[in-house]
Amino acid sequence: MRSKIITISLGKKLLFIAIVLAGLSSCVNNSVATKNNSQAITKSNQAFKYESQVKYKNNYQKNPLFAQFIGTAIKKYKFNQAELDALFSQIKNRPDIIKLMNRQAEDRPWYKYKTYFLNQKRVRGGVRFWRKNAKLLAQAQEKFGVPAEIIVAIIGVETRYGQHMGRSRVLESLSTLAFDYPRRAKFFQSELHHFLILSREQKFKPLDIKGSFAGAMGVPQFIPSSYRRYSIDFNGDGKKDLFNSKADIIGSVGNYFHTFGWRRGQAIATRARVRGKKFKKLPTPKLKPYATLKKFKAFNVKPRYPSSRWASTRKAALLTLKQRRYSEYWFGFHNFYVITRYNHSTHYAMAVFQLSKRIKRARNKQIKRARAKSKSRAK
Repeated sequence: MRSKIITISLGKKLLFIAIVLAGLSSCVNNSVATKNNSQAITKSNQAFKYESQVKYKNNYQKNPLFAQFIGTAIKKYKFNQAELDALFSQIKNRPDIIKLMNRQAEDRPWYKYKTYFLNQKRVRGGVRFWRKNAKLLAQAQEKFGVPAEIIVAIIGVETRYGQHMGRSRVLESLSTLAFDYPRRAKFFQSELHHFLILSREQKFKPLDIKGSFAGAMGVPQFIPSSYRRYSIDFNGDGKKDLFNSKADIIGSVGNYFHTFGWRRGQAIATRARVRGKKFKKLPTPKLKPYATLKKFKAFNVKPRYPSSRWASTRKAALLTLKQRRYSEYWFGFHNFYVITRYNHSTHYAMAVFQLSKRIKRARNKQIKRARAKSKSRAK
């Protein structure tokens, strides 16, 4: 009987010890699991936490997009937080820039839009710019295949040949659009990063650089990413100066179009003749050429001025320009589409094209008059 009691008692003790050991094992495992989970969570949440003692003139310190932006600038692009604080604490929010972004000239009908660019003042300025920079323009045309008049017209449309490069601090413009303009915040945050990197590469003082309300800079108005990708040192002085160097300005515009596939010697656009309403069954118009002239002909749309240049296999886009009392139709070819890579607008590209034609005609007349005077003096 005593033997049974001892056996039972021992059995209970062993069972109790086993339960305790199992409990301890469970606690250890849970502790390890908790520690591992904690490490995993910590690792996955290594997002930059923006903290600054610097007093800002704007409300960006409270903006989570700004904190994320600063974190990327420090981690990915190796910027220093103190330097970024010194920059961004000195700029202001610009509500006027948001208003300008929502009221752009390209939204106006063609008959109103064209008056900004297709006028005698801009034509005369183009002729003058061409005369002063004829050698550089000829070199760019030879190298890139882009006609001199197109390069001149771009510069004329963008800044009136360098006279109006913008009065807004680029850092303020881009910051406003990056953090206060949700519709395109991602794009402008990227451009703001590019601007900081560009400033470092070109040794700019970021607070001193001025440009358009959308952050475009220099005589040809390149946004920061375009400045970094497409600007070139056309005069070989070791710099890419789109503010002061006519060589770099002209060469960079030529290089921009060349990079986007400009086709040397090919047509840009021509007027189209539309008969009836069958053309309305065509695919939704696009900037990029989407149908051959043969297909357009089947819908009663063809070039207004017949020419051997208009091969039936040539692709085009049908463009509609609203005049005051009627619609004007054009065919836009590949090179027209390339112009829209500078500004994604039919109106913009057409203004550049038509201004280029007017400048070239005016220049040719000027050259002809100069030659006639020279001959009369020789007599």
